[in-house]
Amino acid sequence: MPDEKLFIGSHAPYWHNGSSISAKSYDTMLAALPAVVLGISQYGAPALGVLALSVSCAMIWELIMNVAMKRPASIGDGNAAVIGLLFAMLMPATAPWWAVVVGTFVAVVIGKQIFGGIGCNPLNPALVAIAILMLSWESMMDFNDALVNYDFGFNMIYPLAAIKSFGASAVSDYNTVGLLMGQQPGGIGTTFGLGLIIGGLYLILRGHIRWEISLSFLASVFVTALLFNLSDPDKYANPVFHLLTGYTLIGAFFLATEDSSSPVNFFPMLLYGAFAGILTVLIRNIGAFVDGVVFAILMMNVANPLLDKIRPKAMGKGIKHA
Repeated sequence: MPDEKLFIGSHAPYWHNGSSISAKSYDTMLAALPAVVLGISQYGAPALGVLALSVSCAMIWELIMNVAMKRPASIGDGNAAVIGLLFAMLMPATAPWWAVVVGTFVAVVIGKQIFGGIGCNPLNPALVAIAILMLSWESMMDFNDALVNYDFGFNMIYPLAAIKSFGASAVSDYNTVGLLMGQQPGGIGTTFGLGLIIGGLYLILRGHIRWEISLSFLASVFVTALLFNLSDPDKYANPVFHLLTGYTLIGAFFLATEDSSSPVNFFPMLLYGAFAGILTVLIRNIGAFVDGVVFAILMMNVANPLLDKIRPKAMGKGIKHA
C-alpha cells in the first residue's frame, strides 16, 4: 500500500523519571571517592596506578567489544568505568599490571558483554573477576603477602586472616574506631569503613540502590556472627568486627546492590541480602576462604531469578470472574 504507515509500539513503563545510566555511574564513582582517596593516601602511587589502569582497561575492553559485536559505543554511560573502579577497589595496591588487565577483561568481556551488555549480566562483573583471580592466583590476593612492605604504625596483619589463624583473641589487636577509619590492611578502597557507609547512604538517598538489600545483608552478617560468637567466644570474632573488616561494607553498598544481578521485589531483596550475609559469615568461620563476601554474593546472584519469582498476589487473583 502506498499510504502504508508504520506504527511503533512500546512496552510499559511509559513514564520516565529523568534518571539515566550515566547519572547513576557518576554518582556511584562519587560515592566511592572517599574510600578511594584514603586508599591512595595510604598506599601511594601503586594504588593510583592500579586504579587508573583498571578504569582505563575496562573502558578499552568495552569499546573493543562494542566494535567486535557491531554495537553502538557505550563507554559514555560510565558503566565500564564503574566496573573498573570497583574491581580496583577490591585489589591490593601492589597488584601487578597483568593481573589488572586480565581482571578487567574477565569483568567486562566475560562478566558483562558476553551476556548482552548492561542489564543482561546475571553476575556482578567485578566479583566475577575477583573470584577468578582468587581461585587462580591465591597468593597475589593474600593481603598479608601483598602488603608486607607497608608499615603505617598500626597492625598490618589482615584482620580476617588473623581471626582465621589465632581465633577471637586477635580482635583485641584492632581498635574498632581505627577499623572504621581505615586503620587496617586490605583492598585499595575497602578499608575506610566510614567512607563506604557515607557513600552507601548517598546512593540510597539518591535512589540508585535499595536499602532493603544493604540493611538485610548487614543485619544478617551481624546476627550470624553473633550466634557464632556466643557459641564459642574464644574462636569466633564478635559481630562488629565482622561488619568493619574485609569486603563487608563495600559488599553491602556497592556489590550486592548491582542492578542486573539483584532482585527488584521487596521480599526477595530481603531474602537476597539476608542469605548473602549468612553465607559470608559461614565461609569466613568454617569455610576455606578468609573472606566470604565475594562468593556469597555470587551465589545469591545465581539464586536471584528464583528469588524474584516471589511476588505479591496479583489484585483480583483468586476471585471468581475477576
